[in-house]
Amino acid sequence: MPAQNTAQIPLPAHALRAVLERAYAEDAPHGDITSLVLIPDSARATAELRARVPGVFSGGPVIEAGFRFHDPEAQVDLVVGEGEEFSAGAVLARVAGRAREILTAERVVLNLVQRMSAIATLTARYVALTQGTNARIVDTRKTTPGLREVERYAVRCGGGRNHRFSLSDAVMAKDNHLAVLTGGDPALLTDVLRAARERLGHTTHFEVEVDSIEQIEPVLAAGVDTIMLDNFTPEQLREGVAIVAGRAIVEASGGVNLDTVADIAAAGVDVISVGALTHSIVNLDLGLDVVLDAAEGGRA
Repeated sequence: MPAQNTAQIPLPAHALRAVLERAYAEDAPHGDITSLVLIPDSARATAELRARVPGVFSGGPVIEAGFRFHDPEAQVDLVVGEGEEFSAGAVLARVAGRAREILTAERVVLNLVQRMSAIATLTARYVALTQGTNARIVDTRKTTPGLREVERYAVRCGGGRNHRFSLSDAVMAKDNHLAVLTGGDPALLTDVLRAARERLGHTTHFEVEVDSIEQIEPVLAAGVDTIMLDNFTPEQLREGVAIVAGRAIVEASGGVNLDTVADIAAAGVDVISVGALTHSIVNLDLGLDVVLDAAEGGRA
């Protein structure tokens, strides 16, 4: 899995700040009394973030902003770049600064970076399995409430792409929308979708989900931008791609996992959306080892 360049779509600083403010307000609402009682104010420390398992890294901005949240003068050295593979035992980052503040920041930073690196690692596995095809691996809105920005950034670090960020970004008509609109009458599908298309601005993307081959032509006739083929088999996907014939972007969704994604990509779809990238992730095992600088005095 090659390193990925995410510099063009960074993690927004304002969004990260908001996440950290909420996290530290939750974790230390009145300060870290353990560190305040045990650690001298003059104590300095260095800490190393180490990997206990292999993976793909995401979270450099969190490490920098997280440790500097309490100690603006903390020195942070990111040893591994975003999207780079690492092995078990590797040092991922180092931080030096006031011991109290490092200990206060530790758990929030670890929680976020462990999750982000797990997402990047899983995404990279999906991307690797689709190499040689035109399919893009994308995330979904199945993210942790309040953490969407950081989780979507982690997907990018793993080589994936992002779907719409929120309900405000694009029209995406799914089965429940269509049921309300048509009352179950497929003959109404084209007209109701075309009427909706005409109410949109020219820059607004319009995507429609279908769950049968028979729905493809009526949906395409409405002039949609993307058609999502939901829970289609690889054979049905190939048939659907042939029917669409370049008239819209073809997205595959549903039933996507590490065992099926290669066959789905080989069917010729343009996009494969994978909710599992964020909704069922298990945090990667990373640890922070703190060593006090004896020359500065202080002890833990």
